[in-house]
Amino acid sequence: MSDGPGLTAAPGARPERRRIRYELADCALHGHRLVGTDAAAVRPADALLVREDAEGLRWHRCLRCDAWLPLPPPDRPSRDALPAREAIELPLRGRPLRDRYVLRLIAVDRMLHCVVLAVLAVAVFVFAHERERLRGPFYHVVDALQNGVGGPTGAHGRGLLGEAERAFAAHGRTLWVIGAVVAAYAVLEGVEAVGLWRARRWAEYLTFVATSVLLVPEIYELTGHVSALKILTLVINTAVVVYLLVAKRLFGLRGGGRAEAAVRAHDSGWEALERVHPGPGGGAPAPDRTVTS
Repeated sequence: MSDGPGLTAAPGARPERRRIRYELADCALHGHRLVGTDAAAVRPADALLVREDAEGLRWHRCLRCDAWLPLPPPDRPSRDALPAREAIELPLRGRPLRDRYVLRLIAVDRMLHCVVLAVLAVAVFVFAHERERLRGPFYHVVDALQNGVGGPTGAHGRGLLGEAERAFAAHGRTLWVIGAVVAAYAVLEGVEAVGLWRARRWAEYLTFVATSVLLVPEIYELTGHVSALKILTLVINTAVVVYLLVAKRLFGLRGGGRAEAAVRAHDSGWEALERVHPGPGGGAPAPDRTVTS
């Protein structure tokens, strides 16, 4: 935009390095966060968020991405002035907003695990319940397929039929226990997904512990047979563990929860808005102080 209030760095503030603007992506997805669009009047004290130019046009600052949007005064204002700071809920910005995107990416991965494990658990339960009825048709179909391609027929203790024979020979209680374990793991992954999506601290700890425990069998699996899928899974889970431990400061690392709260206040609080603020004075800045977006 043009001809609107510009943003200038606060005196003595260090220039920010170029980085990915998650704020712009969030505004593109969810719209700008504006306040005072329903206010009857704009006061000089509101210049951090809303300013009115000489022509009566109001410029509203997005609380998330700092863009200024021109809007006419409301025809039917519902309040006299802007609400107090305590009544304004500030959106996430900076590192906390970045972390939310990363956590939700992990949450999507965990939800996919939850769905796959849930389907597998249902399959195990159905197999355990209908095993005797499925034994004959299963062997008949697989036997016919292997015979059609010139392979061996019957149970030989190896290959597909060998695995099927062991499954059909397993104790019924064993199958139910396996199904229960898989179902419990699916529930765990689902709880992780929901907690991470909502950026809950307990979910970060839960995901860290659960994923760390899984690294042991994953590493052991690579000692027997190496595959691209196993390596990719190990790399992803290792990255998740390192990210949660270091970036989210779990178990008191790098200052722990207090440092995490301080970062949130620094990047998403009023201090963040005041570090980059409109030009001095109550009127609209000169044209050479404007920005475009």
